[in-house]
Amino acid sequence: MHDLLIRPQFPRSNRYEPDWVLANNMGPHPLWLLEWLTNAIEMRPAMRVLDLGCGKALTSIFLAREFDAQVYAVDLWTPPDDNWSRILEAGVEQRVTPLRSEAHALPFANGYFDLILSVDAYQYFGTDLIYLHYLSRFLRPGGELGIVMPGLLRPFADDAIPAHLTEAQANGKVFWEDECITFQTVDWWHKLFRQCPRIELKLADTLADGWQLWRDFEQALEQSGKNVFPSDAETLERDAGRYLGFVRLLAGRSQAAGYNLYDPALLATIG
Repeated sequence: MHDLLIRPQFPRSNRYEPDWVLANNMGPHPLWLLEWLTNAIEMRPAMRVLDLGCGKALTSIFLAREFDAQVYAVDLWTPPDDNWSRILEAGVEQRVTPLRSEAHALPFANGYFDLILSVDAYQYFGTDLIYLHYLSRFLRPGGELGIVMPGLLRPFADDAIPAHLTEAQANGKVFWEDECITFQTVDWWHKLFRQCPRIELKLADTLADGWQLWRDFEQALEQSGKNVFPSDAETLERDAGRYLGFVRLLAGRSQAAGYNLYDPALLATIG
């Protein structure tokens, strides 16, 4: 089981106990995805980082340990008390602050962060252009926004969901749920980001053999008995990288100014 989680392309992630990663999972291996993302970023000590949709704070702990970052671990679903316990156990309580917040109501000042990262979460709240305008205001000029999330490697023919993604697996699980409508191609995300004048897109690509990494993590979860939901490994094997994979985006904050389009005071003046 543990052999599935040791990968030469992720030397930093290999330092972390596989049982710890499996026991605190909320999606595909978050440290692999974060390491792939940070490989494209010039990380510096003491950077002020927003880890948006941090889940159980594994990525926040990783950022503090590996890069000496000052991290705000923000999530809606995981109680801050639970994340604080993991932060204390990891010995990074001086560098990681857990918060509960909805992604459209972030409690930070304009220009507060050097870096905003989101791993396996952005697709759930960031598919509209207004949100990208909103989020970018929290970056200082020259700051960066980095995202990794599940996505499509190519669009569906005639917008029809392939049958192998909607067929029940042997364990009864159907991969393609309603929320999967947010899975988009790298070209789709590229077009969205290019429409925001506050940012400059630097990188938009996909993870080589991402489907295999995803499948192997699902298999490790199943073998460990630590999976919260039935495994998706069978569907990922059927797909074999035809459609399912991971998208990576990196953008820099420009000098352009703008409004907080989710500010209730601003909305109250409309109409």
